[in-house]
Amino acid sequence: MRRRYQQFKLLRACVALLAFASVVNTAEHPRAKATSTQSKKSQSAEPREATEQYRYTNRLIRAKSPYLLLHAHNPVNWYAWGNEAFEKARKENKPIFLSIGYFTCHWCHVMEKESYSDPSVAAILNQYFVSIKVDREERPDIDRLYIAYVEATTGSAGWPLNVLLTPDRKPIFGGTYFPPDQLKSLLQKVADAWSKQHDSITQTAGRAAQQLIDIVSKQPPATGDLQPAILDLADKQIASTYDATNGGFGGAPKFPRPVALSFLLRYYARTGQREALDVTLNTLRAMERGGIHDQLGGGFHRYSTGATWLVPHFEKMLYDQAQLAIVYAEAYQITHDRFYADTTRNTLDFALREMQQPRGGFASAEDADSPIAPGKPETSEGAFYVWTIKEIENVLSKQHASVFEYAYGVESGGNAAGTSPRNKIFAPN
Repeated sequence: MRRRYQQFKLLRACVALLAFASVVNTAEHPRAKATSTQSKKSQSAEPREATEQYRYTNRLIRAKSPYLLLHAHNPVNWYAWGNEAFEKARKENKPIFLSIGYFTCHWCHVMEKESYSDPSVAAILNQYFVSIKVDREERPDIDRLYIAYVEATTGSAGWPLNVLLTPDRKPIFGGTYFPPDQLKSLLQKVADAWSKQHDSITQTAGRAAQQLIDIVSKQPPATGDLQPAILDLADKQIASTYDATNGGFGGAPKFPRPVALSFLLRYYARTGQREALDVTLNTLRAMERGGIHDQLGGGFHRYSTGATWLVPHFEKMLYDQAQLAIVYAEAYQITHDRFYADTTRNTLDFALREMQQPRGGFASAEDADSPIAPGKPETSEGAFYVWTIKEIENVLSKQHASVFEYAYGVESGGNAAGTSPRNKIFAPN
């Protein structure tokens, strides 16, 4: 997806690894608490009171996190992050399988269904590993540490984040989503290597962690003000990835990148370079017109699965709404074009209506998955958001529907069909 990180991005992992001692020493100290939305679009994560109806119940049944509770009835013998798990790993000399995610993460749900509910996967994990499940919204400190390691060693990272650790929590190997067969193969290979090359793996993990710490400790501290040449270089690097045809940066999957857009607006204000403004405005207009923007309900989805902004990954993040609202508002301040002001209001209205919580605060995200049919347990990504032509014509008159379908590119076979093997909606638009 992305080329391997250069050395300065490896240093990000080094900084995180310097926090090892504090993470280890404060293993059971909870940090920032966040909320995942549990609206009509989401699956329920309430504790199951009638546990006798489930074949399996593990320690996570005592958790408060919706994400941990999602795994409370897996056959995997999950532990929460804490001394109980660490002591077991030390006493039994087993590597740790650390899995990090959050409740509204689509691929986290996929792995829960495909792998962690599979007794054959659980058998390997339970025999050879101590399995720990972490909600990144409860423990962002742990998430930051291990995602930096995976970014540095693989070039990219995300959630679900799966990392294999030594019993003293030094990383051995990490990745994101693994299909069930690939996960089982990986676990078997690691278990076999651990039994035959235990000392070598432990020493290698320790040396790797120390090397990263040594690299960052030798870096001289930054001095002086941020020079214009650095800003010029940042502008050129951002511009080099600009998609002049579709707006945005890079190919598929394509993220909004509000921080880059905000930088370009400030760069234009500082230098008067028109290209920086044009890149930003073209991207903002393309995103607003595309499927990444919820044309009916407002707000922006997390990213586009293609280069054209048409079909999104349907999760909605609170931080995206906040950052994009700022960028659109700043675009209005520069241009005085009401298009950008209207998009800002639309985005904030969505956040206030859908993400504000009755007891105060805001939900951190809305789930990408939702029920395919009312009252049915089966879910699919984007089911809440997509329409068939028949549904559109049932809401609008035939005449109005034809205008609507033309304006929004509705197709009889669906303009979002086949975008995901798990999207089970027939002919979605």
